Amino acid sequence: MDPITVLLVEDKPRTRRRIASAIEAASGLRLVGTAANVAEGRSALERETPDVLLTDLGLPDGSGIELIREVRQRGRPTQSMVVTVFADEDHVISAIEAGAAGYLLKDALEDEIVDSISELAGGGSPISPSIARHILRRFRAAAEPAQEKSGPGLSERELEVLSLVAKGFSSPEIARILDLSPHTIKTHVRHIYGKLEVGSRGEAVYEAVQRGILREI
Repeated sequence: MDPITVLLVEDKPRTRRRIASAIEAASGLRLVGTAANVAEGRSALERETPDVLLTDLGLPDGSGIELIREVRQRGRPTQSMVVTVFADEDHVISAIEAGAAGYLLKDALEDEIVDSISELAGGGSPISPSIARHILRRFRAAAEPAQEKSGPGLSERELEVLSLVAKGFSSPEIARILDLSPHTIKTHVRHIYGKLEVGSRGEAVYEAVQRGILREI
């Protein structure tokens, strides 16, 4: 199996060396380049099409969000993940809306970063636990009209699960975000299907939007 290729964009030399060394030492990963700012990252992306773009947000000449957005707009197969010190809601939501599929804080251990790269390349959405509350806050806001309209229908927890389903998270990812077991999430999903009288995730989201239980997000 070909190794997962990674481009690292990080302006702090010490942090860049720490993460780069962990990637280079990891089985199944290959570091194809490093960059210290947006301009260098953009140039590297012209030369390479890595499987994973691992980028900081606060860079000397701009934000890593610019690179994430460009990757998505160009239709590249590259998956983007943030590694940053910024844990506020504005940065988290802006990065995800730009196209980031993962968001880690820099206090993550090297092994965690390496494992998260593999998870991301495999279709997952690795997120630091402390970041999950920002995502949930946004989803709860989207679900607020539902709590008035759905009456005795979906519970608050089921609304949280449905909101995460609407954003494309898998059951194991939802379990991690909500700090519940995968079995519990599957039970909630089954109850949602029953209450909405549907048989799939897509139907559940569509029906919830049509009923005003969720806004389109």
